[in-house]
Amino acid sequence: MTGTGTPADARRAVPRTDAVLDSPDLAGARERLGRRLVRDAVGRAQQRVREGALAPDLDAVVAAVLADLPPTASSLRPVVNATGVLLHTNLGRAPLSAAAVRAVADAAGTTDVELDLATGRRARRGRGATAALAAAVPDAGAVHVVNNGAAALVLACTALAGGGLDRDVVMSRGEMVEVGDGFRLHELVASTGARLREVGTTNRTTAADVAAAFEAAEREGRRVGLVLKVHPSNFRVEGFTAAPGTADLARVCRSAPGGRVPLLVDTGSGLLAPRRDLPDEPDAASALRAGADLVTASGDKLLGGPQAGLLLGRADLVEQLRRHPLARALRVDKLTLAALEATLTGPPPPVVAALEADLGHLRERAQRCAAALRTADPDLDVAVVDSEAVVGGGGAPGVVLPSVALSLPEAFAEPLRRTGQPEAVPVLTRVEGGRCLVDLRAVLPHDDALIGALIGALTGALLAARR
Repeated sequence: MTGTGTPADARRAVPRTDAVLDSPDLAGARERLGRRLVRDAVGRAQQRVREGALAPDLDAVVAAVLADLPPTASSLRPVVNATGVLLHTNLGRAPLSAAAVRAVADAAGTTDVELDLATGRRARRGRGATAALAAAVPDAGAVHVVNNGAAALVLACTALAGGGLDRDVVMSRGEMVEVGDGFRLHELVASTGARLREVGTTNRTTAADVAAAFEAAEREGRRVGLVLKVHPSNFRVEGFTAAPGTADLARVCRSAPGGRVPLLVDTGSGLLAPRRDLPDEPDAASALRAGADLVTASGDKLLGGPQAGLLLGRADLVEQLRRHPLARALRVDKLTLAALEATLTGPPPPVVAALEADLGHLRERAQRCAAALRTADPDLDVAVVDSEAVVGGGGAPGVVLPSVALSLPEAFAEPLRRTGQPEAVPVLTRVEGGRCLVDLRAVLPHDDALIGALIGALTGALLAARR
């Protein structure tokens, strides 16, 4: 026989999987997360029993399972962006407004995305979102939405110059931008089958260079399908520089030897109209008024909406793009359409609130938070300091936004990010000058209490660790 304390006894002591799974205390978790995730957590708890780290008791195992379960069925966790980067690409860029979040929730079920309820017949997909976008940019003859900014560019280049047409796309060398993760726009253009014709130099390109490219193409028996002007939204070139404006390029494109050539302006950060606080950032309305035939923009940057690629411009060109076979592969889902429409028609999204944040109000928030922390722990090394925020997300390079931050010892940065508690919301900060800065410009006011509570909870543990 096997004696007490043997592996066989340990296995017999482990509560059965079905007994744990069917516990009434786990009913809510099974409904919220699904049986598989709960079963995986049960397996981990059973292993702890086998190792002697958990009592072989059903109630203890159920409690361990509940403590181990994630709050949602998704591995993505909400975080507080206290980095001072308003549009942080690694954090999903623009957070949605409450109106957009509600619209996404409403659209998550069965919805009339392609149905006219009045007639019971099929209707234009996303008509509410495209109508809202057209209303926001009256200078556009028509609009179309695809799944991101790169997709908008790919669709335009494919339909007008690639995809078997083998036409030239004229582009300045100074605008051959590399964006995140090593993607380069000129390589994206070339992938469509269009032939890239580079003009100008890294620091200087003129409208005459573009005109010369038209003449060179004609001599070679080729056609130019598109002139592409890209805003270098994530860097600046200073000094001895020159770049043709949209109006100058439009004049050259209208007088091209083989007939009018479409001019596409990729605005970069997604402004639909000018902003006084970002005077050097191009916008869709101004580009169209200056003569652009097409404008592309991103939905999840300065617009403050979901990830989407916005195409605006001449009605005939937009319709050509909309009817191209590739458009089907790039179309957006109902959740994106709902969020985009709510962003365009609803209250200002969080990114706009962050851009327009009052410095005095930011300081008051920081001081209230610091005072509460000092009251809870007079020994805590916390201060309110001036800070500098940036737009980020490939927008407004070089623009500094005055901000205010809580300054803490550097040791706070990692535990604020990791939290160590599944239910706690991580706070992303930045380390500067040996200090952990909690920049409040991109933090929603209702998250101040969450930040204060997390800092307070960490204080004791960090002090104990130093002892």
